[in-house]
Amino acid sequence: MEGKIGCTQQEITELTGRIARGRIAPTAGDRDTKGAFPREAVELLGASGILGMILAAEHNGVGANRAAFAAMTAELSGACASTALVAVSHMVVEKAIESAATVAVADKWLARLATGRALGAFAVHEAGSGSNAGAIATKANREGNNYIVNGSKFFITSAGEADVYLVLVRTDPEKGPQGMSVLLIEKDTPGLSFGLPEDKMGLRGTSSREMFFDNCRVPLEHLIGAEGGGLQVIGQNLVGWGFFGAAGISAGIARQATRLAVDHARERKIAGLPIGAHQAVQTLLADMILQTEAAESLIASCAGRADGAPATAAINGIKAKLFASERAVEVADRAIQVMGGHGYCRDYTVERLFRDARGLMLHFKTSELLRQDLARWALDV
Repeated sequence: MEGKIGCTQQEITELTGRIARGRIAPTAGDRDTKGAFPREAVELLGASGILGMILAAEHNGVGANRAAFAAMTAELSGACASTALVAVSHMVVEKAIESAATVAVADKWLARLATGRALGAFAVHEAGSGSNAGAIATKANREGNNYIVNGSKFFITSAGEADVYLVLVRTDPEKGPQGMSVLLIEKDTPGLSFGLPEDKMGLRGTSSREMFFDNCRVPLEHLIGAEGGGLQVIGQNLVGWGFFGAAGISAGIARQATRLAVDHARERKIAGLPIGAHQAVQTLLADMILQTEAAESLIASCAGRADGAPATAAINGIKAKLFASERAVEVADRAIQVMGGHGYCRDYTVERLFRDARGLMLHFKTSELLRQDLARWALDV
């Protein structure tokens, strides 16, 4: 084993980097080809303490902040973005349970989640809602001491693989956004079933599937936060934490694409000269370096503001995720250009990096909706 997690950002990133490069990266291409779920990688991250890093010490964590969280996911995504995305989804679930679940639910799940003995996922999106959480239709009606859940979710990361799901439902359809709640639903709940994994362009190891709820009986104590407070739970945890993880994934992809392009430009020779000697290639590399560092700097700045003033976490997460995801696509695209035909072949990692980066502009929330959110915040409307 590569060691156990420390408390500082440097210790966290160094440990993650060792695991990512030594144990996760060598099999990332094979997982991508097969669409295989990174179960072994998740178990490694759990055993090292990385999965529980953002939890408080009493819950087997080290209380890491958002900057450390994003830096950790950047290290992971340079090796395997699918593994990083599974980890982010899992850790958002942990944070929501820690901050808003009943004591009984927290006692049952947090230790198992923090150590990787159980896996978590969240389920928000539906076929009729897309990235607009306010348009969900899945319902949960009270019946005695239970909620009865009916509906479906789609494009759910870790669906069918996770042991527990945080599901956004409508508990009072008459109240609009105030009528939505989050329920914890365990995998073996009768009436819960899963579709086949989506055959996606990138992020192929994430087991993205549909979920179906047919009269699922969920105990009232599995409510996360207050009834009607589902969007607050999502905003505080998925946006306020998960978006920083997603931004880190994008930054890590950009960083790795830049490294590979620089190495290729140094080593690849045409007519006896390394292609890096040509000004056109140098211009591409310079742009990649600047875009990557700009994304990393904005993530660090937004994370610092969010940690200092948690009420600003959502808007800062939106900024970080929007900017970093778009820079990652641009950087990976330039890396392919630097590497020419080689970069366009699946034998070279940058082809996978580009496909994974493109998915981050869609995942969690699309760039277009993030721009709307940012503009509305600025306009105060």
